[in-house]
Amino acid sequence: MQTIFNESQTRVNLMRAFAGECQARQRYYQAALIAQQQKLIGIERMFRFTAEQEERHAMVFWKDLKDSAGMTVDIAAGYPADVFDDIRQLLDASAAEEEKEHGIVYPDFARIAADEGYSDIASEFRMIAEIEESHRKRFEYYGKLYREDRLFRSDDTEQVWLCLNCGHIHKGSEPPQECPVCRAAQGYFIRECEAAFTSCETLKQ
Repeated sequence: MQTIFNESQTRVNLMRAFAGECQARQRYYQAALIAQQQKLIGIERMFRFTAEQEERHAMVFWKDLKDSAGMTVDIAAGYPADVFDDIRQLLDASAAEEEKEHGIVYPDFARIAADEGYSDIASEFRMIAEIEESHRKRFEYYGKLYREDRLFRSDDTEQVWLCLNCGHIHKGSEPPQECPVCRAAQGYFIRECEAAFTSCETLKQ
């Protein structure tokens, strides 16, 4: 038997998830600004890309709260104050929070929603948990490169680098200090494999 929505724990969990996703979006936008100030444009774009996905997650949970329109939903939850200026700390803290959402928070919310008879909401929690896992991997990837001073360095002398400003392609163990086409700084370069849409030509028509 389905629990009445406005008496359910699922309703509370949806508001907690909505608040959490909104905060994650804003934290990642703030992190993007820090990366931009430090001229790490690839990391800036990565944080913005992830922030936009968190915004969409928030919209999913917000729409599920329609039956509580006009009401106040009281929640008690802790949220991280990741007010760091250090990129490594921002990446590590973001990865840790995504791991918590993927491994603990959303699976628990999904279980409760299923128990209360809200299978569709349970499915949403599970699917978004998997997306958060992809976010964790993304943050850990860049955190590892940053710690090892390999954001702009590779052991592969045939590494392909892409300028995010103009699209210039460079091959070598390091991207140039300045793009020879648009004169953008080295911070605009990322590995081509990290960029969206770069594998389009490999698809079969």
